[in-house]
Amino acid sequence: MSSEIHVNDIGTRFLFTVKDNGDIVNVSGAPMITIVFKKPSDTVIYRSGLLYTNGTDGKIYYDTVSGDLDEAGYYKLQGHIQLASGTYYTDIHNFQVYCNL
Repeated sequence: MSSEIHVNDIGTRFLFTVKDNGDIVNVSGAPMITIVFKKPSDTVIYRSGLLYTNGTDGKIYYDTVSGDLDEAGYYKLQGHIQLASGTYYTDIHNFQVYCNL
């Protein structure tokens, strides 16, 4: 059984790999990592992401906090990195947040 995400889950980790034309982007020098959530109500929130390792593998992540997943329904999620070499966006990920009993 796969794990479901539920309303008000805290600590759910979202992991991204930043790529450019299929090639991994070294994000170790990123001064800021932004994770963008679009909620089912179309509300958009911005959160600060972190490097998953040292950044040379392009991996970034975000762990949810209170208020991030406060609506049931379908969400969209995307990472955004600004480097001296350019601005990069991850693929847009879609996921569902389920109601609790």
